[in-house]
Amino acid sequence: MYLGIDLGTSEVKVVLLDGQGNLAAVAGEALSVSRPQPGWSEQDPQAWWDATCTAIARLRDKAGAAFAEVRAIGLSGQMHGAVLLDADDRVLRPAILWNDLRSVAECEALTRAAPSLHQVAGNLAMPGFTAPKLLWVARHEPAVFAATRCVLLPKDYLRLRLTGDKVGDTSDASGTLWLDVAARDWSDTLLAACGLDRSHMPRLVEGPQAAGSLLPALAAEWGLSPDVIVAGGAGDGAASAIGIGAVAPGDGFLSLGTSGVMFVVDDHFRPNPDSALHTFCHALPGRWNQMSVMLAAASCLRWFCRLTSVDEASLLQEIAALDSQALAGAPLFLPYLSGERTPHNDPFAPGVFWGLTQAHDRAALGYAVLEGVSFGMVDGLDALRAAGSQVSKLSLVGGGARSPYWAQLLADALGLDIVTHVGSESGGALGAARLGWLADGGELASVCTRPPVKAVYQPDTTRHAALLPRLQRFRDIYRHRPPALTLTGQQP
Repeated sequence: MYLGIDLGTSEVKVVLLDGQGNLAAVAGEALSVSRPQPGWSEQDPQAWWDATCTAIARLRDKAGAAFAEVRAIGLSGQMHGAVLLDADDRVLRPAILWNDLRSVAECEALTRAAPSLHQVAGNLAMPGFTAPKLLWVARHEPAVFAATRCVLLPKDYLRLRLTGDKVGDTSDASGTLWLDVAARDWSDTLLAACGLDRSHMPRLVEGPQAAGSLLPALAAEWGLSPDVIVAGGAGDGAASAIGIGAVAPGDGFLSLGTSGVMFVVDDHFRPNPDSALHTFCHALPGRWNQMSVMLAAASCLRWFCRLTSVDEASLLQEIAALDSQALAGAPLFLPYLSGERTPHNDPFAPGVFWGLTQAHDRAALGYAVLEGVSFGMVDGLDALRAAGSQVSKLSLVGGGARSPYWAQLLADALGLDIVTHVGSESGGALGAARLGWLADGGELASVCTRPPVKAVYQPDTTRHAALLPRLQRFRDIYRHRPPALTLTGQQP
């Protein structure tokens, strides 16, 4: 058995994978996000650990005696978060998350201080990345910065609690802006630009390498052997790729989770920061990937459901009942509830409903949300193609993969085949378990297979043509919006 732990923003998900690659059990525990000021996003690392232990207890109850047969554990997690530890490995402040916007000024400062940033890190400086967060802490919380002895990414804090070791992996480290992504090693130059050095960083391994073993006391508490391997693991995007079998150049997937990711595998380091694409190490040695990233995707649907007091399943039924005339007359929605990365790199981009009238009902607005996220994905696909990625079909993973209606809308908007797979909603947790299996000696060809196909959604050419003018208006709204406001209501 192999255990996968995925530390998401809204949930810790855990899965148990048997030696034939089948999911034996799944469990999870919800997480909440603290927003102490507009644009801030934080979580308490202790809450991650508590949720992990709760989810593991539920998984053990479901799996029964099979849980004791776990041989290795893989980790996946939300990227970019900054966990600051003192000399005694105590957490100094709440973790600043990937969707936190406070470090806009520090991005500009980092770009000036490190002229080689784009070439070495392969990415633009954006507030979501880890390095600008540390510059913000140095400026606004100097005592915390002075006490910081190690910076860990979220999943690697879980590893510390599992093994007692401070270890990271190259895919997750790619999202810090401290990694030489081509060399797959820390960059002394980029670290120095933030007042840090290698002593502040965890040891790096590749995703399928063994990175430690369970602490004996924890192993006894969970009913596992202390010889259980903990693999390097991966950031959530790379782990989802492993889970879906995207391991060869040209393989790709589309993830509809809290954020939205379009991910394509490459065998070379091909940065293209001008399009606000991310170029990271893949979870496998000798592989890289290009990603377009939306900061809000399925989270837009959750937001709208909370706003209108409806559950997602009921809303999707209402949307599916709309006729073509209602769809054509629906308002347009810009899904920039947390700013945007690809292709705009605009932390102040606002969410917008455009074209509202008294004739519009909840279903029409709900459709606009699904369509707006889909149009954001079209922008991401265009950026990937401009960077040289060849994309002909994409697997759909994440919570949004549960909706056949949304899958078909994505196929129609993108003009691509969209494929869903059995278990694809497990995403990063499944990939994490597979990385644990590889660390235990599993063969890539047999471990990282494509899960069975659940459905294939082919684009409807008539519907694609009908969406094009709405896509153009969607883009025009962003281009002609009024000047952006900062988080304090002032123009930047």
